[in-house]
Amino acid sequence: MYKSIISKLIFSFIIITLSVSFAKDTNPKITFVELGSVNCIPCKKMQPVMKAIEEKYGNQVKVIFYDVWKKEFKHKSEEYKIRLIPTQVFLDENGKEIHRHEGFYPEEDISKFLKSKGLKPLDTK
Repeated sequence: MYKSIISKLIFSFIIITLSVSFAKDTNPKITFVELGSVNCIPCKKMQPVMKAIEEKYGNQVKVIFYDVWKKEFKHKSEEYKIRLIPTQVFLDENGKEIHRHEGFYPEEDISKFLKSKGLKPLDTK
């Protein structure tokens, strides 16, 4: 009877440990919030940059786009206290702002910032 209980406890511990380990691996280290509009020329130029960053860094970076000219996201401009669009806000894994940029932000510059925070591009073979 005790062996059965101990076996179940060990099995449960292993499952929980694996779940926590997996969750740590899939949680983004940085969230990249792009505040702009689909009707803004510099914002449109950010679309391929955001896609490239997503592909280059995989699940290390979560990219979120808010069209602040749309009614449902208008409050985001106040929440993030933006002065112009596009504005990029980078949050750490705890949701704390760690970096901000206004205007078009080249992929190379974003990559440089992400690397300075310890992120590594995925292997591109």
